[in-house]
Amino acid sequence: MSSTGVMVSRARRIATVARSVRLVPTRPAAALPVSALLASALVLTACGGGVHGTPGGSGVRDPYFPKSGNGGYDVTHYGLRLAYDPGAHHLTGTATLTARAAKDLSAFNLDLLGMEVEQITVDGETARWNRAGQELTVRPRDDLDRDETFRVTVRYAGAPETVTDPDGSREGWLRTTDGALALGEPTGSMTWFPGNHHPSDKAAYDLTVTVPDGLRAVSNGELRSETTARGRTTSTWHMARPMASYLATVAIGRFTVSRSGAGSLPVYTAVDPAEAAASRPVLGRLPEVLRWAERRFGPYPFSSTGAIVDSAASVGYALETQSRPVFPGAPDITLLVHEIAHQWYGDSVSPESWRDMWLNEGFATYAEWLWEEDHGGDSAQEMFDALYSGEHFDTEEAGEEIWEFPPAAPPSAARISDPPVYWRGAMVLQKVRQTVGDDRFFSILRGWAAEYRYGNADTADFTAYAEEQAPGDDLAGVWEEWLYGEGKPEQP
Repeated sequence: MSSTGVMVSRARRIATVARSVRLVPTRPAAALPVSALLASALVLTACGGGVHGTPGGSGVRDPYFPKSGNGGYDVTHYGLRLAYDPGAHHLTGTATLTARAAKDLSAFNLDLLGMEVEQITVDGETARWNRAGQELTVRPRDDLDRDETFRVTVRYAGAPETVTDPDGSREGWLRTTDGALALGEPTGSMTWFPGNHHPSDKAAYDLTVTVPDGLRAVSNGELRSETTARGRTTSTWHMARPMASYLATVAIGRFTVSRSGAGSLPVYTAVDPAEAAASRPVLGRLPEVLRWAERRFGPYPFSSTGAIVDSAASVGYALETQSRPVFPGAPDITLLVHEIAHQWYGDSVSPESWRDMWLNEGFATYAEWLWEEDHGGDSAQEMFDALYSGEHFDTEEAGEEIWEFPPAAPPSAARISDPPVYWRGAMVLQKVRQTVGDDRFFSILRGWAAEYRYGNADTADFTAYAEEQAPGDDLAGVWEEWLYGEGKPEQP
C-alpha cells in the first residue's frame, strides 16, 4: 500500500456485523425424556461431535484484529469459482479449501462476512455449520485427525459487501462504474470468499471468474485460460506461490489488456480505457523498475508481473496485490516503485501479524528513497535529514506526525498505516545503513528477502537477522531509539 500523492496510507479494521445464527434447535435438557437424550447422544457420536477432537480457535489473537484468522488448521490451497453480475450486484461462489489439521478437530472456523451460505461439505460429506458475525463454524461429519489433509467446499451467494475502516477508508468488494474491484488489506477479503483470513496463513490460489461478455476479470498470477460462451466470459488465474489472502484481488471491468515481457518474465497489465493515456509512460518503465529492484533486492520472487489500473478515484489508495499491484488511477513512477518493492517486502516476505506493518511499508518507502538516490534525486540520507528537521513537509504539524508513536508499536488498529509506519520505518533502515555501512546494509536487504522468501516474519526476526549479519556493529541503540522509542530521538 502506498501513501504517495492522493493514494493515502490507511489502517483498517473490519466492521463486524451481527449475522443470523444457524443452529441445531435445542430444548432444556430437563424437559427431555431419558430416551430422547440417549438418542441425541448417539446422533452426535455418529457425526463425530467431539469424540476425540476439539474446536479450532475463532481467531489467531492478532494484536489488532483478534478475530482474524482461525486456529487449528493451515490452508495450503484455495480453489475459487466465482460468477458476478455487476448490474444485479450479485456474486455466486464455490470455495474449495485444501488444508491440514494442526490438531484433532471436532470443528473449525472460517472467516466470511455477509453472503448466504448454501452448502458446506468436508471431504465430500455434508457438514453442519453455524454463523455469528464473521465466524463461520463448520462441524464435519467425522472428527479430523491431527496432520490429516482435508478439503472443505463452501457454496455461497449474495451481494458482497464494502466495509469501512476506522480511518474512513474502504475495502472488500468495491463497485466501480463498469464492474468491481476486490481489495483486502487487512481483512476485506472475507467479504468475497471464506477462508483463514490472516497473513500468517498463506496458500496457493486458483481463481475462475465468470462475468458478462464485454467485461474482463483480472486476478493474481498467470492467466491460464479465457473463453466466451453464451454471453459470458470465464477467466482462470493461477498463483502457485504462497499468498496471504489480503493480497488476493479480482478486478472486473472493460480493461485494455497488454501482454509483454521483462526479460523472461511475463508482464500482464489491465488498464481502464479512461486511464490508458496517462498510465502508458509509467507502465512502460515497469521492466526498468524490475531490473533495478532485482539489483537492489535480489531475484524477483514470482513467475509473472504487471499492474491493474482502474478508474476508481474514490478508493484513494494503491495496493500491492501479489504479482499485479492495483492502482485506482494512473500511477507516477514513485508509486510504481513502492508497490513493486512490496513484491519482495510484504508479499513474498509477509508480516507475521498486523503489528509488523513497518516491515512492509517502511521497506517500500525506503525503496522510493533508493530509487531517487540511484536516479539523480535526493539521497536516502538527504531524505532522512529533511524528515528529521521537518523541512520535508509543508506544515509543522505534518512534520510532527511521524514522531507520534514508534513504527514497531502502532497504538491501535486504526493507526497501523499511519505516517510513523511509513516514514519513520524507512528512517530505521537508514539508521541501520549508517551503522553497518553500505556493503553490509545492502547485503542485509537482499539476504532478508531470501531468508524468509514465501514465508512470514516479525520485527524480532528482522532485528535478530540484522544483528547476525553485522556481528561487529552495535544496533541496540537503533532498535531502542528509532524502532521502539517514544518521541523524536536525539540525532547525534
